[in-house]
Amino acid sequence: MLEQLRKIQAEAEEMIKTAIDLPALNEIRVRYLGKKGELTQVLRGMGRLSAEERPLVGKQANEVRDYLEEQIQSKTRQIKEQEKTKKLREEALDVTLPGRRIGLGRRHPLTQIMDEIQGIFLGMGFEIVEGPEVELDYYNFEALNIPKDHPARDMQDSFYITPEILLRTHTSPVQARTYEARVPEVPVRIIAPGKVYRRDDDATHSPMFQQVEGFLIDRQVSLADLKGTLLAFARQMFGQDREIRLRPSFFPFTEPSAEVDVSCGMCHGAGCRTCSYTGWLEILGAGMVHPRVLEIAGYDPEKVSGFAFGMGVERIAMLKYGIDDMRLLFENDLRFLQQF
Repeated sequence: MLEQLRKIQAEAEEMIKTAIDLPALNEIRVRYLGKKGELTQVLRGMGRLSAEERPLVGKQANEVRDYLEEQIQSKTRQIKEQEKTKKLREEALDVTLPGRRIGLGRRHPLTQIMDEIQGIFLGMGFEIVEGPEVELDYYNFEALNIPKDHPARDMQDSFYITPEILLRTHTSPVQARTYEARVPEVPVRIIAPGKVYRRDDDATHSPMFQQVEGFLIDRQVSLADLKGTLLAFARQMFGQDREIRLRPSFFPFTEPSAEVDVSCGMCHGAGCRTCSYTGWLEILGAGMVHPRVLEIAGYDPEKVSGFAFGMGVERIAMLKYGIDDMRLLFENDLRFLQQF
């Protein structure tokens, strides 16, 4: 039996030396030191030995077990070190290589346009005022000369939360709230940027979009002041060679009202596919503040007057950048957004 132990030790030692990975080493451990391993089988046969032989065989068996476990541990450390070295060699870091440039983010095109619009009007002396997106029906409609059940409400299909609370359909409620807070103060020069909500969804409309409302209240304000302000805006936004025109229109809170067009930058007014061969592109709606709106606010329409305008930020972005589908602005496709 002592000879058998020496044979087990020699065989196991040779196999440990030639093991190339941890799974192979584990198989050796199980084969010789496991519960059904060769060394265990030898120990189970000790019952057949004489009383004098058992201590000698037991001592030898323990020495063989300890020796093989030490050899397996040593080989395990050696294999792990080899694997680590190999991995480091395969994934070597060359500190002399230049660093990888970190990609910087950029502002969304709508944010760029919004900032540009605000900057233009701040330069004209307007101030920025914001209001709630969840609005009372009174400020969204009634204070702007749109009473309940008036047909003009059909122009803005709304998201109602209760009969008296809705998601605002325009930023014009800021106009009504500002009048209420500042009457009889003049002059009042305000732009009101923010999100608005309407039940529209197609290539040129979105159920949520951004709008900038602007208004000015003072003594002796005329339609000429409105046109001059919007011409200055259009030239700073689209180019100094642009012209604008005002077409008669209808808005319940302005009288007279107008749709404002800017001359086409592609054909310079000659007519092309971009402008449907008219030479003009619609950019916003505007008009003189309706006397009834002034009265509701507490102003005397015989003493003061004013103008107001409203533009969709997405509309301005589409015209400035030549975008033909508004939904591209909301899809977060980096291939599209990185162009701006």
